[in-house]
This record gives sequence, C-alpha cells and structure tokens, in this order.
Amino acid sequence: MGYDFTTAANSMDEFWMPFTPMRYFKEHPRVVVRSEGMYYYDSEGKEILDGIAGLWCVNAGHNNPRVKEAITAQLDALDYVSNFQYGHPTAFKAASRLCAVMPDAYNHVFFSNSGSEAVETALKIALSYHRMRGDGTRRVLIGRERSYHGVNFGGMSVGGIPYVRSTFGQLLPDVAHMPHTHDMDRNAFSRGLPDWGVHLADELEEMIYMHGEENVAAVIIEPVAGSTGILPPPKGYLEKLRAICDAHGILLIFDEVVTGFGRLGHMSAVDYFGVQPDIITMAKGLSNGTVPAGATFVTDEIYNAFMTGPKEAIELMHGYTYSGHPLAAAAIIGTLDAIQDDHILENARKMEGPLENAVHTLKDKPHVVDIRNIGTMAAIQLEDYHDHDDAAKYARDVSWELFRRGVMVRYSGVNLQICPPLIMNEGHIDQIVTSIGEVLDAQAA
Repeated sequence: MGYDFTTAANSMDEFWMPFTPMRYFKEHPRVVVRSEGMYYYDSEGKEILDGIAGLWCVNAGHNNPRVKEAITAQLDALDYVSNFQYGHPTAFKAASRLCAVMPDAYNHVFFSNSGSEAVETALKIALSYHRMRGDGTRRVLIGRERSYHGVNFGGMSVGGIPYVRSTFGQLLPDVAHMPHTHDMDRNAFSRGLPDWGVHLADELEEMIYMHGEENVAAVIIEPVAGSTGILPPPKGYLEKLRAICDAHGILLIFDEVVTGFGRLGHMSAVDYFGVQPDIITMAKGLSNGTVPAGATFVTDEIYNAFMTGPKEAIELMHGYTYSGHPLAAAAIIGTLDAIQDDHILENARKMEGPLENAVHTLKDKPHVVDIRNIGTMAAIQLEDYHDHDDAAKYARDVSWELFRRGVMVRYSGVNLQICPPLIMNEGHIDQIVTSIGEVLDAQAA
C-alpha cells in the first residue's frame, strides 16, 4: 500500500518472512511504516487500526512515551554487557519490579529473548529440578493437542498444532499430549469459560499411569490456548490439572506468553483463575513489543533446589547472549511504568464486557461457525473452505480485505483473532467488529 518494491533497495526477495506465505505476500503486500497509540500507518499515511496488539505484544499502545524514554535513557548509558558472570543495574531492577507485581509465589525470574526461549528455559529447569532432587528418571514432558509453545525444539515437541510440527518430522522423544478442550457440539458460542469439558483433565491421570509417575517431569499448558484460536479452559479444568500434578509430584507450567501482562486484566492468569503453577513463562507484552524479551518465573522451592553445592559452581548451565539485555530490561521497566501510570489493567477489565458483547453479534454472519472470548481476546471461527488444501481461505481473505479497509486482525488457520492494545475504547471495538461483519457479508455476496 504505497510502498515501492520495484527498486533493488526495496526488494522483497531477500527477507524470508516468518509464518508467511511468501509468494502470496509478494502479490498482496501488507506494509506499515509508522505506529502510534492504537494505529499503524502505511507509507501514504493511511490509518490502520491495530486489532491484534502487533502480535499480542503492544498492550500499552504503540510508541508509548514511557517505554521509549526508558529505552533511550538506557542506550545513552549502557548499550550492552554480558550477564554471564557480570551484571548491570537495570536487569536487577527489572527483575525486582516484575516479581513485585507477580503473584506472591514467584520471586525469581530468568530472562531470555522470546516466548520460545522462555518455554525452552522452563522445560530445562523442570528436567534439571528433578535431577537435582535425585529424580532423574522424570524426563517425560506432557503438553496438549492444539497448543502452541513456540518454535524451538522443546516448545515444538510439547506443542500440539499439527501443521506447525509436521514440516520438521520427528521432534524430541519422551513427550505426550493431552486432548484439547474445544468441543463444537457442546461449547460453540460460549461466552468466557465453557461449562463442558472438566473431565478432560482426567486424561492426564491416564498418561501418568501409562508412562509411570516416576518418569513424568512436567505438564505444560497455555491457561488459554492462544494461537490455535483462543480456547478458554472449561470451568474447573485448570484446578483439576493442578490437583493431579500435586498428587504425583509433577511440575505444572503455565505458558503465559499470550495471557500475561494484562490480556486477562491481570499481570498473570494466576490471579484470573486462582490456580498456581510451579513455573510461568512470559514474553510479548513484557516489553510492549519494543525489544525482544522473554521471562521464566519460578517459585522459591524450585529456585532453592538449585542453590546447593559449592557456591563457586554454576547452578544452571543455561542462558542466552542477550539474557537480561540492558535495552530489554529498560523496556520492561518502562512497560511496567506505563501499565501503572495509565491504569491499563483497569481499562482492560473495563473492556472485557463490551468486547464480548460485540464479537457475539457476528454469530449469524456468513461462514461463522463459532465465537469464543475471554478477557480482552476473542476468536471468530469460520467454516473450512471446500478445498482441503486451502481450508483457511475464508479467514485469510477476510484478514487481507480488512487490512485494505484499515483494520488489522490476525488469521490463524480458520480463525480470525482479536486482541487489541489494552488502551482500546468501545469505539475501537465497534470499528473492528463492524468491519469484520461487513467483510464477511461482502465475501458471501
């Protein structure tokens, strides 16, 4: 839209884009050059309402001044220092600030660069924790069907979206998957938590029996499955998983890369659901999308299990060159300031009802077969296109047409996903939902 790709300097041939149909994109490019608040802008200055917070990331709004000021000040002082046996004040401050706003049980955080790395860190900590305690046979990791835990080998192995996994063949061994909780016959068009499905948690007991309690290290789930199409857990489901893990000495990991930092109106899904895992992963909203950042939170029990042996010895043989990077740490602090000063969590909770009511007005639109929502995120599931090799055509076409009309929503498989920046108001919600309805009508005409 207004960007000239015909020159060598602006060629699309060199950049291999993530999760993008490259040949289709080259024919129908979607390019933005600027952002502010709730909006992106193309090179001609056209306003594009951001209905997906970048990619679940920009909860405090684009170009937030507190985040920008924090990053700029840090860059003026210190651009980089390794956190391998050195340190810098901003990383320690960011860790302290984060743990202070998390639920009380989480007093230690390991920094990384993405949700994928935060998950990889959590899985390695879980395996190492059991070895530290003399339970080295505990190596089985249990994920869930239709889950997404990033693109590293560990996260893909416990992840359960077939079209994400299948390209790469065999992944890690000693991995199992619980069934997902989405049931169209019983729970279609549910508002919030569906009533049916708590018994699906009992499948975990069967898996533990199959593999042997002494061999199972951890269960990892998204409290709300995000990338697969926003699947809220059935009522009582998370509580039952927690009880089963407790009964068998298994660690429970919440992957909150999507739900963390306000998407459910709280810093963590722990406060929303009242269920406390042993490890929590976060990213995306952590730095408001400005600098790559990931975080893995653990309880005192897990952290202290590593703090044994000679004090000169490295307790965890794990880390990344950019773990606790000065600019990322500054961005985290700036994001926390923005969340507090702008009352962003309060606004998120205020917008939950209007978003829910708005998206469910699309129930009778063409091709719509289900609508799901929780907190400030929602999914509109469209029917499969008749071509099996291109089942997501309806969703993809709607997404591209919405962008042309000035609204950005994400399509993932057959689902349209909505998760605007948490500074949204009811006017933004109305524009997003009205535009989706208009495009669905137009596509069916």
